[in-house]
Amino acid sequence: MLSTNGNNITLLGRLWCWLHDLVKKLIAKVVEIATMPKLLAMDDPRRVIHSMKVGLALTLVSFFYYLHPLYDSFGDSAAWAIITVVVVFEFTVGATLGKGLQRVLATLTAAGLGVGTHHLACLCGKSGEAALIALFVFIFAAASTFIRFFPKIKARYDYGFLIFILTYSFITISEYRGVTKIIEIAHKRLSTIVIGGSVSLVINLTIYPVWAGEELHNSIVLNMEKLAHFLEGLGTVYLKVKEGEGNSKDESKSSFQGYKNVLNSKSSEESLANFARWEPRHGHFKYRHPWNQYIKLGGLSRQCAYRIDALNAYLSYDIKIPHKFQEEIRDACTKMSLESSKTLKELGSCLRTMAYPSSSANAHISNSKAAVESLKTCLKSVSLYNQNSELLEIIPMVTIAFLLIDIVDYTEKIAACAYDLAILAHFKMVKVMDSKVFPDMSSIIYPPEAVNQVSEVDCPDQIVIAVTELTLMTSNLSQVEAHFEDHV
Repeated sequence: MLSTNGNNITLLGRLWCWLHDLVKKLIAKVVEIATMPKLLAMDDPRRVIHSMKVGLALTLVSFFYYLHPLYDSFGDSAAWAIITVVVVFEFTVGATLGKGLQRVLATLTAAGLGVGTHHLACLCGKSGEAALIALFVFIFAAASTFIRFFPKIKARYDYGFLIFILTYSFITISEYRGVTKIIEIAHKRLSTIVIGGSVSLVINLTIYPVWAGEELHNSIVLNMEKLAHFLEGLGTVYLKVKEGEGNSKDESKSSFQGYKNVLNSKSSEESLANFARWEPRHGHFKYRHPWNQYIKLGGLSRQCAYRIDALNAYLSYDIKIPHKFQEEIRDACTKMSLESSKTLKELGSCLRTMAYPSSSANAHISNSKAAVESLKTCLKSVSLYNQNSELLEIIPMVTIAFLLIDIVDYTEKIAACAYDLAILAHFKMVKVMDSKVFPDMSSIIYPPEAVNQVSEVDCPDQIVIAVTELTLMTSNLSQVEAHFEDHV
């Protein structure tokens, strides 16, 4: 009897603990869901503004139903204005403009072809009308669907072709079933679609606009800075110059994982580039801005991030490496990582301000390449090959060294691509304009391939101007250096 009561008490206790844990989990989940909107809004306040803009646009187009004169003019076709706002209104101006124009043009083209198909089918009599309409629907739907498979069409105009197929099929079938005043209905729908798209575009342009071009530009710069942050921390996390530098290995490594976001940035960058092509001129972004160059720069950054990810995988394990071997290549590896980090930081800083990259980026690249040559010399030295008994132990460190060499190579490619972007986008550059210090320099023509960085320092009787070479100097730039040497 006592045993039965004891079992009942144990069962009730377990049930009570289960209910208690369940209530705690439910409360924690409710708190998490309640705080999620706040965290989302704090992460990017523009999301709140975008939500309010969509609400405002829907409120405005809803007046087609609230006001009798508007409803009497458009009737049930007013619903297409609301549908257009819901479908077209996007986060960026480029996406909104692109989808709006595609929807209008696709609707207009499909309506014209649909009416033409109906009139052509009527010439075949009642017996052949259905067959001809079905044939045209098959041809246009199949051809449009096939065209959507082309990569560039899929990326830029997929939405327009989808609307074309839907509108054309709807109009041709409606006409066959005897829907009267089909042209009037098409006109009303096109008008409401234009109105809905226009309202969306005006609100998105005038109230805190978010430009896809700026988003892409900042995203590329941020990715470069993330790569630089990891490479900068590499010397203190793993390739420690002195014992005791930096925080603990686990704590430091956790703070340098931002590069992983670069690995999955391809789709977002391509989408932003496609939307940016629809945007009008704004700020420093002019018509025919070299958006493809951003795609190339992003691709090179991802390739560099893949090497960094592989490097990080090796750093995640506790590898026992011969102390002598590690000391011989540590300095070269540390210098490669630090100089590559400085290069990416310098390039990111210049791109963020849309200025030509300074000459210090070239200096850092030269230093990193010198470190690469030093490392290769160490690896080829006889002293390293005499460690046959430790061959398996040094393989991880050699792999890390070669990954760093690849990273240096891609850093140089990123720099070259950034210089090309600066030239194609006509980034701002500094000119030398003082004829008192350089009396003959007014006749010198500076080539677009080179940029001079000028710094002015206030002095009592003179202005000191430093001219630093950024890229390969042409004959004109050699003349600049000659003037500089003569006057200094």
